[in-house]
Amino acid sequence: VQLQASGGGLVQAGGSLRLSCAASGRTFRTYGMGWFRQAPGKEREFVATISGGGVSLEYADSVKGRFTISRDNAKNTVYLQMNSLKPEDTAVYYCAAERYGLGSRKSDAYNYWGQGTLVTVSS
Repeated sequence: VQLQASGGGLVQAGGSLRLSCAASGRTFRTYGMGWFRQAPGKEREFVATISGGGVSLEYADSVKGRFTISRDNAKNTVYLQMNSLKPEDTAVYYCAAERYGLGSRKSDAYNYWGQGTLVTVSS
């Protein structure tokens, strides 16, 4: 599976962005997907995850109520809608895929990673 993240950019605090992650292959729907982020000088952290069928969703407490993860299995794409952005959301955002289809908060559960897309939120 190859993953290509896009949609990052510069936005003012309070604004919105939608990240996309396009996956190759015919078995996308069998993979659990996750979004992680890494801010400068910090460790990578969990943001959101979605199961293969899109039924099970989980969010980090820091983004709950502001971010929404979704997927379109017909388009082999997972999305992260980010609203009410804050300067502390500034980071490189990575999408990842895990082959058991459950999704996970743990980065070591994931088998494939995209290249990352930079989100910068100005105050």
